[in-house]
Amino acid sequence: MTLETIISICLGVGLAASVGFRVFLPLFALSLASYFNVWELNESWQWIGGLTALITLGVATLVEIFGYYIPYIDNLLDTISVPLAAFAGTVVMLSTVVDLSPVITWSLAIIAGAGTAGAISGSSGATRLASTATTGGVGNPIVSTVETGTAVTMSIISIFFPILAIVLVVVILFIIFKAFKKFKRSKAKNLQ
Repeated sequence: MTLETIISICLGVGLAASVGFRVFLPLFALSLASYFNVWELNESWQWIGGLTALITLGVATLVEIFGYYIPYIDNLLDTISVPLAAFAGTVVMLSTVVDLSPVITWSLAIIAGAGTAGAISGSSGATRLASTATTGGVGNPIVSTVETGTAVTMSIISIFFPILAIVLVVVILFIIFKAFKKFKRSKAKNLQ
């Protein structure tokens, strides 16, 4: 495995994590990176760097970001974002991974791309649901701002520092795991 392949995998996983927070923002970032020749995408995915994709993904990004600031729409977006995030995580991995056989590329895309994006999307949806239940939705804009900020940060780091991105993904997944365990323990105590 070459260094370029490892870096492309790190980029894909980092962007897949970002997809877990906002579906379109990392795709827009990848489109920008490809459009301005920062990253070269796989041959069959170069359309993502085209002007049409750039504009479409830019508009979709803005609609998604602002949609998360509208009460009840934010929870509706969470409902559809988990499967969309898994799909987008797969696309991100497929478009960025280079020099691997199709079997390995697809396996990575499904396991690392879709798995990472789905896990993060599911946990951020649960966070918003908890915020809605505990604050009546008043805290949801704060949750949305943190998620969007994390998606922007992860996208930028993934594109310019892919090795660092993979480290941050591990940290994010560790935090999610710890929070889930804590939530599960507190729920078990409440049932007793």
